[in-house]
Amino acid sequence: MVKLTAELIQMSPQFINCIRDRQLNLRGYKIGQIENLGATLDQFDCIDLSDNDIRKLDGFPQLKRLKYILINNNRVCRIGDNLQECLPNLDTIILTNNHIQELGDIDPLSTVKSLTSLSLIKNPVASKKHYRLYVIHKLPPLTFGFFANYEEEEEEMEMESSPKLKVNAARHLQM
Repeated sequence: MVKLTAELIQMSPQFINCIRDRQLNLRGYKIGQIENLGATLDQFDCIDLSDNDIRKLDGFPQLKRLKYILINNNRVCRIGDNLQECLPNLDTIILTNNHIQELGDIDPLSTVKSLTSLSLIKNPVASKKHYRLYVIHKLPPLTFGFFANYEEEEEEMEMESSPKLKVNAARHLQM
């Protein structure tokens, strides 16, 4: 496993992406844990940590500018409790193809008030019963969830059994 060092950060590709955000590409280095991101000097809107060996989504210093984390194709199975304090403007997390197992494993994301987009496709949690409604309930600011195998009838049946969630779920059904 490669250690995420200040030197690795400095030598990694940095560019303006297609939506005109500054992006740091830390993709494919087989990084084992998130650390030393203070070396970025909070200069990036997006950090791509895809295709590594990261197991826990934590270890961030305070990065007020960071809006997007791409961390697909890792081994993430836990999410740290302090993301809101460290990443107050985080808007999007792409966690596709990781190892998030249980519904409760996503609870730490409920503190991230600015989070509007989340992908948990190809995680074991995505096959759990009531997964989509749980996400909608726990993350009310979420306006865009990447849900595989969306079945509107299933969603309607779940809403009937849980009237408290109708307001949030209805917003998601319109998208």
